[in-house]
Amino acid sequence: MATESNPAQDRPAVDLSLLILRVIVGVIFAAHGAQKLFGAFGGSGLADTVEKMGPLGYPVTIGEFFGGLGLIVGFLTRFSAASLIVIMFGAIGMVHGKNGFFLNNGGFEYNLALIGLLAPILIAGPGRYSIGPLLPLPKSAQTGRPILILE
Repeated sequence: MATESNPAQDRPAVDLSLLILRVIVGVIFAAHGAQKLFGAFGGSGLADTVEKMGPLGYPVTIGEFFGGLGLIVGFLTRFSAASLIVIMFGAIGMVHGKNGFFLNNGGFEYNLALIGLLAPILIAGPGRYSIGPLLPLPKSAQTGRPILILE
């Protein structure tokens, strides 16, 4: 028995899936960023982060914390997802790549998993359950939705 997919019927499931993805990956990044920024959850705080990473510690820390918050609430989600993907590629290139794939050796498999969680958000946007549509953002004349980068 073949069933046909109807995009209008599938959309609520897609929106709910995007919400779940956004919240889970957003909490991961906001918590990790809070460790680096505030020293929360046993983290080292901003001064130590910058000491270890140099000036690059500032945008990485701010990107992780505020990008995670943006994902959770659904504001600037595509920008946040893209920024966090860049941060994860940076972490692979600068820290984890030399250790191989597996996490137990300090490898990059976790970074790759986070990139995999962020990619659908970057591609599909935040979904219906986000704060973006409630804000007075510039809208596209064609779609009536917020401009792509603001979504």
